[in-house]
Formats: sequence, structure tokens, C-alpha cells
Amino acid sequence: MIKAITGTKDILPIDIPKWRYLENTVISTMTRFNYKEIRTPVFEETSLFARGIGEATDIVSKEMYTFIDRSGTSVTLKPEMTAGVVRAFIEHSLDKKQSLNKLFYISPMFRQERPQAGRYRQFHQFGAEALGSNDPILDAEIIIIAYDIFKQLGLKNLSVKINSLGVPESREKYKNILREYLDKYFNDLTAESRKRFDTNILRIFDSKEGQDQKIMENAPLLIEHLDTESLEHFEKVKQALLSAHVPFEIDPKLVRGLDYYTHTTFEIVSGSVGSQSALCGGGRYNLLVKELGGGDVPGVGFASGIERVLLACENEKSFSLSEEKIDLYIVTLDKELNGFSYTTAIELRRHGITVELDYLSRSVKAQMREANKLNARFVLMVGGEEFKQNQILLKNMANGEQINFEKSDMNKIISLLKEN
Repeated sequence: MIKAITGTKDILPIDIPKWRYLENTVISTMTRFNYKEIRTPVFEETSLFARGIGEATDIVSKEMYTFIDRSGTSVTLKPEMTAGVVRAFIEHSLDKKQSLNKLFYISPMFRQERPQAGRYRQFHQFGAEALGSNDPILDAEIIIIAYDIFKQLGLKNLSVKINSLGVPESREKYKNILREYLDKYFNDLTAESRKRFDTNILRIFDSKEGQDQKIMENAPLLIEHLDTESLEHFEKVKQALLSAHVPFEIDPKLVRGLDYYTHTTFEIVSGSVGSQSALCGGGRYNLLVKELGGGDVPGVGFASGIERVLLACENEKSFSLSEEKIDLYIVTLDKELNGFSYTTAIELRRHGITVELDYLSRSVKAQMREANKLNARFVLMVGGEEFKQNQILLKNMANGEQINFEKSDMNKIISLLKEN
């Protein structure tokens, strides 16, 4: 038997209502904040992610699904969305059409990671990118959108963590201070952190290894070395979050290692999903558009893993969806009337009514069982003595009430089904 590839997962019909509920929550929230949906290709040129995520990151160096296509081009299944959105923004000159572009997405992503709870090799994310403004209020708005979505999904065990990376000049000065501190501990760092010392020193804060964490406990913090401009920007973000009643805590060790990140960085963490606790992460990236060949356009955004959010919802039992129902099940008493039942179903469906009927030549009793299994609100009985008298019987499955209609009274049946 051929099975799904390790790290991938079938989303079965029984799970789809939860996905739709989450997606509809995302869409309605984004719409209220005037974000427009964007969809980019599933694969891009590999160089886009090398430049847009960073060659020194684990994503680019270890996790991407990369292959050479028939034209000899190196292409990669997208491991994240921001680089693709920025590429589309530049390619289509969206900044020439509108000064501020507020975009959102819901899309599959691909990373060859070790599968674990809430983490798959094909996974799905929703997120937002706002391109064109350096206003700290926009940083806060991005955080508020993510927080509002999680609250609407009923999640309670949430923690919003924020930090500032400042402007590149103050960050470069800080890196030198951090290197001076780590120099004396260099040989005690793990091999991975020694590698990051030269390539991406801020990422040492992300290490999960005990020996690294112990060294970093007393490391100087970036937030203690920010310039006045960066501190003022960060203060405005905090005030905007307070005015929106979004609780937060400052996490001075929350960093993004790449040079094009500036100012605000944040995560929203759940205590309901185990070790993979971050539901979303994001921040400001004022230099990314320029890095990818565009103009000097500031940006800010976030991304959230759908599987992980649904796991948190499941663990907290945060939303319970009502059972799916259909409007009508047509029970055919006499097999020679199958044609009438089918054409009736087609007519009703074209009027926006959800209809099912029997395709397996089952008994009347078996058809009624199926109607109950599908939670049909009404059953239409076709056949028997009523049909000989040009009548069909409509039964309300909630209260047992039965009404006879002329076969030609389809408009009356449609009206009753839509009213109820």
C-alpha cells in the first residue's frame, strides 16, 4: 500500500470544517483591517530564498526542497511566504499603484524538517505583509491582527512577546559588544553556535542547547544598546498595543538574525502546544525590499502555522463547531422514479439547496438511516400512493411534521426549505 510521504498529512473531510472556520476567521479579520489577499506560485527561483531568508539560516542551508528543473534552473518549493510576496510586490510595481500595500495570504509551505506535533514537511501558514510605511502604529497593527485572530478562535493561553532590533547602525555596534563578551566563552559554545559566531551571531540567543543558554544568560542585550530613534519607535509600538488592550511582555532575547530586519520583532506563544509553542512570529524588515532588488520601501509582517494553531485550539477545546447538516435528502420508494428524484435534486441544488439522494439502490429503511447520518433537515419522499396522486411528501426531521405537495409545486418546496 502506498502511504502519504513522511511529514505530510491528509486533511480529511471530517477535519475540513475546522480548517474552514479558521480560514474564514482569518479572511474576515484581514478584511476588517483592509488587507487584500495575494497568492504566489508554490515554487520560486532558489536565489530568492537564499537572499530573502538568508544563506546562513537553517531553512536555506538544511530544510529547503530544492531541485533543478528541465531548463536547468534551480527552483525551490516555498518554505515561507514573505520573500515571494516581496518578489511579487517588486515585479508588479505595486508601490507605483498604491503607496501602502496591505496584503495577506493563506498558503501551503514546504520544509524538510523532523516531523513532530504541529510541525509537518508540507504545512500551511496564514500571514500579512504591509509594505510602504515606517509608522510604528503599523507594527502594532500587525501584532493586533494576529492576536485578534487567536482570540476569535477562542484561545486563552496566549503570551505576546515583543522586542526591538533597532536600526542597523546600533545593531552593528551591539554585535561587536556581544562578540567581545562571547570571545572568552567561544570554546565552550556548541559547534553550531561557534559557526553562528561569524555568520549570524544574534542567532546564538535561539540555541536550545543548555551550555549555550547558560553562557547567554549574562550576555549583554541589544535593547540596552539601542539609539534614541529606535527607543522612540519601540515606545510608540508599546503604547499602541496598550491602547488596543493587547497584553504583552518584553523579551530582550527575542531576535531576528538577518541584517534587513529592523525595529519591532514579536512572537505570540501558546502554552497549549508543548515545545513548539510559537503560534506566530513577525516583525519589521525595512531593508528586505531593497535586498531583493526593489526600492527603499519599508515593510512589516507576520506568519502563523495553521496546523499548530489548530493543535492549540484542539488542546484548549476552544471552539466546538455544530455538526454539518444538509438541507434535504430525497428518499426514492420506487426505483423506476430514480430519474424524477435526480432531476428534482438538480433543480433544488441550482436554487442553493444542499441535496443528497440514493445512488446505491438501497431500501427505504437504509435511505432513512443515511438521511439521519447526514443530519438532513428535511426528507422528500418520492413514490408510493402519494406519487400516484401526483404528490410528494416533505418531512421535517426535527419535529416529524409532514406536508404533501403537488409534484409541480417545486417553488413552494424551495421557499419552505429556504425559510427554515
